[in-house]
Amino acid sequence: MSTTIGEATTGGAAPPPIEVEECRGVLRIYSDGSIWRSNKSSFEVPVNDDGSVLWKDVLFDATHNLHLRLYKPASPPTSTKLPIFYYIHGGGFCIGSRAWPNCQNYCFKLCSELQAVIISPDYRLAPENRLPAAIEDGYASLKWLQDQALAEEPDTWLTDVVDFSHVFISGDSAGGNIAHNLAVRLGAGSGELAPVRVRGYVYLAPFFGGTARTGSEAEGPKEAFLNLELIDRFWRLSIPVGETTDHPLVNPFGPNSPNLEKMDLDPILVVVGGSDLLKDRAVEYAEKLKKWGKKVEYAEFEEQQHGFFTINPNSQPSKELMLLIKKFIAQNSV
Repeated sequence: MSTTIGEATTGGAAPPPIEVEECRGVLRIYSDGSIWRSNKSSFEVPVNDDGSVLWKDVLFDATHNLHLRLYKPASPPTSTKLPIFYYIHGGGFCIGSRAWPNCQNYCFKLCSELQAVIISPDYRLAPENRLPAAIEDGYASLKWLQDQALAEEPDTWLTDVVDFSHVFISGDSAGGNIAHNLAVRLGAGSGELAPVRVRGYVYLAPFFGGTARTGSEAEGPKEAFLNLELIDRFWRLSIPVGETTDHPLVNPFGPNSPNLEKMDLDPILVVVGGSDLLKDRAVEYAEKLKKWGKKVEYAEFEEQQHGFFTINPNSQPSKELMLLIKKFIAQNSV
């Protein structure tokens, strides 16, 4: 499928457009402003649906035709209600979907291991929809949950099994950035989503940026799964036109970013791979917030690359991460 942004060239025989940007084979942008997107995933892996987890799609934003995918254990406990765990997919704000098999497989794993209802929302992608569109859509998916909690005739597939007062928001890469910006927008204990109550956030290799290079960005291997050239390309396509990577939605500590030191924030778990080019930004984030007295945990998985937990969810580091998330939920559910 293809779309066009900008105006087409007029007058005379225009030269055929040339490809000017490409992202993982599923997004191509051409010199005339046209955009091609593949309907396929860049991760061609089988979906591991063994029936132990039930799932379905729900429209949460009719205006932008955005859906989310719900997951729940096929045999949930009858004596207790389940926590809710948001999983917001990554992709540099430019690619990815709740329906990609790597995303679905990880949500199966999260649902089964955490014994939680998983909510995996889509959001508008760049460059057709630059930031802050993705952040706004993440917020809209939370408002949808609030609507369910308040509805006179809610979707009982969801509401019969969940505890709306135990919600955790996680995101992978760009999704981790969205989770951070939701944490900043909501603050701690604001009551804005009542009766929904957010208990904590899990940032999985959060996609933060800045105009000053970090050591891990500058020195990271060019063959990395998320290398510097691709990082720059994602930002080039997703930040507002005319802005830099010091934009408040990109750099948590940019010149015009909110002052996190003075902000009440819910507990946060920051996770990153030791070989991830984004590592230094995750370290800086966790260290600064800890210094300011925020409840922040930092976990680094040695020699692991960006997205290791979805690339190989059955690896030992991925299993250790799952236990860490499970512990974080338990500690912040009392």
